[in-house]
Amino acid sequence: MNDCFMNTYHRLPVVFTEGRGAQLTDQAGKTYLDFTSGIAVNCLGHNHPALVRAVSSQAAKLIHTSNYFLSDTSLVFADRLVAACKALGMERVFLSNSGAEANEGAIKIARKYSQTRYGNGRHRIVTLKGSFHGRTLTTLSATGQDRFHPDSFAPYTEGFIFVERNDLAAMEKALDGTVAAVLMEPIQGESGIRPLDRAYVQAVAQLCRERDVLLMFDEVQSGVGRTGTFLASELFQVEADVITLAKGLAGGVPVGAVLAGGRTAEVLGVGDHGSTFGGNPLAAAAGLAVLDTVNRPEMLAEIRRKGDLIMETVRSWQHPQVGEIRGRGLMIGIDIVSDAWPVLEAALAKGLLLLSAGQKTLRLLPPYIISDAEIKEGLGILKSVLDNLPPQ
Repeated sequence: MNDCFMNTYHRLPVVFTEGRGAQLTDQAGKTYLDFTSGIAVNCLGHNHPALVRAVSSQAAKLIHTSNYFLSDTSLVFADRLVAACKALGMERVFLSNSGAEANEGAIKIARKYSQTRYGNGRHRIVTLKGSFHGRTLTTLSATGQDRFHPDSFAPYTEGFIFVERNDLAAMEKALDGTVAAVLMEPIQGESGIRPLDRAYVQAVAQLCRERDVLLMFDEVQSGVGRTGTFLASELFQVEADVITLAKGLAGGVPVGAVLAGGRTAEVLGVGDHGSTFGGNPLAAAAGLAVLDTVNRPEMLAEIRRKGDLIMETVRSWQHPQVGEIRGRGLMIGIDIVSDAWPVLEAALAKGLLLLSAGQKTLRLLPPYIISDAEIKEGLGILKSVLDNLPPQ
């Protein structure tokens, strides 16, 4: 394919023109089952009626005003989003355009909180090895994977410490007098769908409380119902200081959010942060449609049931290519013996869209509205692809 885009993506050879539900259609009219949701973005699938109505109606009224002013839609969205995150103690929200921007906001909150209380020298942030927090220079610096730190982008933002996930002794050692916050994903997405242990997170939360270190959850990929609870971190039964969201939050319209509660709710003041497009009326209308549809007990239960169905089906194959299967809800990682990319290519040829998460892990992020019949069809394609791989 010839195009004018910069060569920044390893793209699969397909150009899509439309979508409906859990299916996409390419230029030749071929349809594909979508097990990617645009990397956890199209949580309601494609052309969901509630989302289409909300965006169309809002576009006909008011698309953008700038954040010098408020809009009625953005006010309601902010209130509803904070209410959806009350279980972890959230009280206020800043709306941005993306997950990386949300994490930048979280980092700024952490550093200002610590600077205000303790002065200079207590600004470092602990993240976990295997983490991914964004593509800006600072969020790349926070990412605990060497492959995202090429020399070509150096020097990186200083002030980040990486420790092994689920290693409490390493975390306790790292939390010295120079640390302002801990930032972690409840389920690490880009490194293979790796959930954190509940007991570990609870112990980290206790350490943070004892040492006045902020606890921040990056829920950019795992949040908004993806794991079968509105926030994946609800399963830890701890309160957070900061939570970041994006991806599925508006079902495909760009929006991100950094939420704060308790000791961090009032940290940012006028002029400390800003965004031209963040949380504009169009994004807010889309976000309200997602909240209305997703944040209901019956929808969250269905997400859990469908995720269990996928994982139980793949385990039942006892396939020689398949290793460990991890995940919660519709956020699933499948380790395979072969490299993942050829599997993505072969699945595409058969009409199934998959993702990878690392060299040998398949990542499944289907839309929440996918049917059992579509799950069965998609897994049938996946099994046929695995069956045809050469033995290792």
